[in-house]
This record gives sequence, C-alpha cells and structure tokens, in this order.
Amino acid sequence: MTAWFVIVVPLVIMFFTLFMERVEARLRHVAVQENEVEELLENARPDEVRALFRQGIGRALELFQLRRVGRAGRLRTRRSRDRS
Repeated sequence: MTAWFVIVVPLVIMFFTLFMERVEARLRHVAVQENEVEELLENARPDEVRALFRQGIGRALELFQLRRVGRAGRLRTRRSRDRS
C-alpha cells in the first residue's frame, strides 16, 4: 500500500502542476496588463473613472483604449492631410 502511495502522489502532483501551467498561460493572455492599469489611473477622464467604479476595470479600460485609438486615428488623418 505504501509503495502505491509513493508512486501515485508524485504523479498526481506532476499532472496538477502541468494542468495549472496551462491554465496560467491562458489567463496571462486574457488578464489586464499592469502598465495599462497605471496609464488608465494616470490619464483617466471622469467617464472612465465612473465606469471603473460602476462596471469594473474591464469596461473602464475599454473606454480608455477607445479614446486612445480615436486620438491616434485623428493624428494619422491630420498627418496625411498635412502631407498633401
């Protein structure tokens, strides 16, 4: 009985760690990056802060990123107009 215990426990631990590594790898792609949160907190507008408290970090970051993308799009349009 002890021999089975000595063989089974390390195998169970090994398979558990492999499973958790896969879960962690998937979560790493879905999770919010630390620098995104810092940038949001430093440059947030009132509507983004309101979304942060009412709907959570996901919605606040979504609004912040939409604003950044919109600003980048406007800059590209201005640069293309200036070159013409």
